[in-house]
Amino acid sequence: MKLIIGTLFTFFLSIALSAQEYKPTDAGSTIEFVIKNLGFNTRGSFSGLDGRISFDPGDNGKCRFEVSVAASTVNTDNEMRDNHLKKESYFDVEKYPRIRIVSTSITGDNGRYTFNGKLTIRDKTKEISFPFTVTPTGADYLFKGSFTINRRDFEVGGGSTISNNCTVTMTVLAKKQ
Repeated sequence: MKLIIGTLFTFFLSIALSAQEYKPTDAGSTIEFVIKNLGFNTRGSFSGLDGRISFDPGDNGKCRFEVSVAASTVNTDNEMRDNHLKKESYFDVEKYPRIRIVSTSITGDNGRYTFNGKLTIRDKTKEISFPFTVTPTGADYLFKGSFTINRRDFEVGGGSTISNNCTVTMTVLAKKQ
């Protein structure tokens, strides 16, 4: 009997001490980008968030982010441009349907953290690091961060009228599972 009670205690303690699981949601979230095209800022967004987030504000070692967006949801408020961006020379959404970000480590505390991990676009994966903030919203969390990438590192687009640098801003509402 002591063995059963001890096993159950250990099991429930391990659950209580592990990071909580969260699911990123489109409702309450925004994934936006800005890139210069012909010298003008072109803004766009993605949706179709999916993945999972393990987060423990007291133990960074238990934190893990594995989140993606649907590349086919690219939206610049210009249907002709959006259709062009979905084609092979840009996001090639038929061959590469998801844009994915996965953490390798999380550092920081008190609501201010640094994401270290990998970003995959078009089957090209690059190391990425950026600061982000975390705000509790009841049982859920709101994660906010921003970073700049070189689109050519991911073989997205050609031409010289588009800037190589693209800034991505994320606000992700993650619901407790």
